[in-house]
Amino acid sequence: MHTTAKIGLYSAALALAFTGAYGIGAAADPLARTTSHTPHTDRRESSTMNHGEPRGSTPPLPGGLQISQDGYTLDLLTPRLTAGRETLLRFAIRDDAGAAVTDYATAHDKELHLIVASRDLNTFRHLHPTRAADGTWSIPVELPAAGGYRVFADFTPAGEDARPLTLGADLAAAGTYQPQDLPPQNSTAEVDGYTVTLHGTLTAGRTTGLTLGVAKDGKPVTDLQPYLGAYGHLVALRAGDLAYLHVHPEGEPGDGTTRPGPAISFTATAPTDGAYRLFLDFKHQDTVRTAAFTLPASPASPTGTAAIPRDQNHTGAEHH
Repeated sequence: MHTTAKIGLYSAALALAFTGAYGIGAAADPLARTTSHTPHTDRRESSTMNHGEPRGSTPPLPGGLQISQDGYTLDLLTPRLTAGRETLLRFAIRDDAGAAVTDYATAHDKELHLIVASRDLNTFRHLHPTRAADGTWSIPVELPAAGGYRVFADFTPAGEDARPLTLGADLAAAGTYQPQDLPPQNSTAEVDGYTVTLHGTLTAGRTTGLTLGVAKDGKPVTDLQPYLGAYGHLVALRAGDLAYLHVHPEGEPGDGTTRPGPAISFTATAPTDGAYRLFLDFKHQDTVRTAAFTLPASPASPTGTAAIPRDQNHTGAEHH
């Protein structure tokens, strides 16, 4: 599917905070209790946070904060598992009648993309489960640490008027819980001998460019392989509530202009200022690897220009 068919990014004026302790076999699911079966139905609302919005307008929530939206519900059939033990993670997407959905549009080469991320954003999994004839999805998952996780189902129902959706539900991993801090801000990431460098900034409510350069052993990688219809797939999650941001790649393999590295370019919109965790999946030599970054989003100034954080002055924004 052409990457420009993906929906534009959501933005939000509401941030949810989560607290709780996790013990053996225990799980807390505040999102399921507060957002279940409360779909956002007004599609005419603004999708960005701009100064001068009409009084009383309510921007839509970013993706992943709701378990139900637009008549669809994420039914997580495996709400808890044990850390360090492989478990079959099962779920279904249900319609208003409670029936499991079995007809999807293909987006980025898949019917559904499953993201599993820990609340502290130290663990990230991008998975592609298998759908059974009855509409139940499943995939083996092993999570390394006990604690709270968020499961995101990113999909597009079949139909001419259907739009992409990202639904989220809480998952608990039992075991001895050791809290972890959000990884510090970084502009480079090392993974399996590869160095990935991030250029660009995030600004609340504004679309900005992000470019990630891939090198191996100090040499630029110029033969990246297509992965999910692009030379890279980027997921951004907001620290605190794990709001899921749709990030769009620029160009696609075979379009005559997009090169297979070393640079992979994206556009992204952060709904609010604050810290975000970015995960880049890229494929080289038949293996998919993930590079992770922590990047703050600066607030937009009242004059419409971004206030640049002190530690973001030299992140290569000129490469947009």
